Amino acid sequence: MRKALLAAALVSCLAAEPAIIPLPKEMKAGEGSFPIVPNTSVRYEGALDQVAKLFADDLGARTGNRAAPLREDPLIELASEIRLKLDPALPLRPGGYKLEVSPEGTMVTGKDMAGVWYGTRSLLQLLPPIGSADWKKGAAIPAVSITDEPRFGWRGMHLDVSRHLHAVEDIKKFIDWLAFHKLNTLHWHITDDQGWRVEIKKYPKLTEIGGYRDSTPPYGNRDSDDGKRYGGFYTQEQIKEVVAYAAARQIAVVPEIDMPGHMAAAITAYPELGNSDIPNYSPKVRNRWGIHFDTLAPTEETFKFVDDVLTEICAIFPSTYIHIGGDEAPKDQWEQSPRVRELMKKEGMKDGHDVQSYFVKRVEKILAAKGRKLIGWDEIREGGLAPNATVMSWRGEAGAVASAKEGHDVVMASTSHLYLDHYQLPKNPELAKGVEFEAWGGFQPIYNVYSYDPVPKGLNAEEAKHILGVQAQLWAEYLKTWDKVEYTAFPRIAALAEIAWTPVEKKNYEDFRSRLDPIMAHYKAAGVRHAQPLAPPKRQTKDGSTIETSLRSFRAEFLWPELAYDGDPETFFWSAAKLKAGDHFTLTLRAAVSGKKVKVVTGDKVGPFTDKLDRGVLEASSNGQQWTEITAFKDGVAEGTAPEGTTSLRIRVTAAQEHWISIGEIEIE
Repeated sequence: MRKALLAAALVSCLAAEPAIIPLPKEMKAGEGSFPIVPNTSVRYEGALDQVAKLFADDLGARTGNRAAPLREDPLIELASEIRLKLDPALPLRPGGYKLEVSPEGTMVTGKDMAGVWYGTRSLLQLLPPIGSADWKKGAAIPAVSITDEPRFGWRGMHLDVSRHLHAVEDIKKFIDWLAFHKLNTLHWHITDDQGWRVEIKKYPKLTEIGGYRDSTPPYGNRDSDDGKRYGGFYTQEQIKEVVAYAAARQIAVVPEIDMPGHMAAAITAYPELGNSDIPNYSPKVRNRWGIHFDTLAPTEETFKFVDDVLTEICAIFPSTYIHIGGDEAPKDQWEQSPRVRELMKKEGMKDGHDVQSYFVKRVEKILAAKGRKLIGWDEIREGGLAPNATVMSWRGEAGAVASAKEGHDVVMASTSHLYLDHYQLPKNPELAKGVEFEAWGGFQPIYNVYSYDPVPKGLNAEEAKHILGVQAQLWAEYLKTWDKVEYTAFPRIAALAEIAWTPVEKKNYEDFRSRLDPIMAHYKAAGVRHAQPLAPPKRQTKDGSTIETSLRSFRAEFLWPELAYDGDPETFFWSAAKLKAGDHFTLTLRAAVSGKKVKVVTGDKVGPFTDKLDRGVLEASSNGQQWTEITAFKDGVAEGTAPEGTTSLRIRVTAAQEHWISIGEIEIE
């Protein structure tokens, strides 16, 4: 009984802790609270006009009583005030702040303007959500003392609008939520094979022709067409509006003009920009997703086009960085083109990878002349990295480690943890709700996002300084509507925020999860659609049976072999290697099963991809040494009857296969 009372007291104490995401560097709860009353005002130093106004607006939206912010004036005494001030001498990183809340008053002190802004975001999280009944009975900020600073300078969220266009007002709303979580970069993917979404005045066909495609794959059948023309674009004035809106909220908008690949829309608009000297040249704005062969030709005419486009892009996007993509650029057209082969001979290039490097280096010079920095996906390393390029590493950590060791800055964007276009809940129950819940594939639960550390283990302390930060991706093939964008992004954005901001030694998933419910209450109150977080599985079989396997887990931190026999039909084991003959997955049971039906399902019936076992057998043993074949796998499924005395079941691969394997719940009935 004493233990139960102590546990209850601890839970009560934990519940009283302020719920802030990302978790501050230092936070100590105080006694009492600071009441928000109708005449609570925001008092600020002169340089903080914009931050004070936006914060006053945020308070007004919650209280219904917008008090005009007041400049600092010692002659005016206010009964209730929240003070905002700057102190560049604070011993904190850029973006750092101190927040002091007591029953007598509230003070936010920022090292810079961004720091003051982040302090106000913490205050909003400490207040009840918009429309909460707490506002009617008198809302208050709990007493707390916070000293805080960001771990990384780049805390980013990527949004693709090339596949599906979204309204300016929705993107502004998204920016508000990025700011709420102290993220500071919106990577805006605005051109691709399926649509060019930004007005370029010198090249109007980019949007007139390249902004529209003939059809789109419908949900549920990605190899089909809906037959409906789709398109649109943002005017330069609309983009300036979004950029200014973001800047006021301490967010930089980094545009991506993807090149030299992913350029079908532009090449369709201006065919002379492509490899027009190859056989069967016929560019078109692409209707289907995936990688296409259309690449810009590395000609002087093309580089003049790139320079012109980037001139207009730089005029509407003041960001330090311009993202040039550089990913998934097939080399086929270059290697077929007599014109490119001649260039290769002239420049001493041996293959298409050298052409890629040549192209990226030319673009870097164009951007440098405009006072901007080039950033691109890790494929820009192919053939040799441009001298001052920054790498956005999405294909694991190898490219990041190599780039940092070479002295290049890196933003971590790994598909293993940070691709939010993957399912965040199990695929089968999601699709059971309707085909509109379809995702690109993969499995990215919130606990996996949270587990990520952006600093690769292969770097020493000096090399690690080149890791600028971290970013999650929202590719939009399956994000046709804004509510689907929200459902896909939230609440995983909260996990991203914490890995980007909070000191790694303070991260704790259970603590994060306890703070997430109050944050999701803010989402709900504001009408933001979001998924319910999936609870992490436990590494154990349902009855203590054991599993041994020669197969390596795709994600060793949670896709364990034990999940194939844990009693949950929605969990699964997923390998991370091509299969070879002799590979095995062996279940040793606690008790013998004789004459019982056994069923094993592999592939897309259980996992997110079609990773079924093509050639293999299900075997049984009574001693773990001699094995009897029960049945062979057919279309990824094995069903049969366990022989007398069976204490072990084994899945054995009989021939090599290129793709991986996922194994669902082993059923014994």
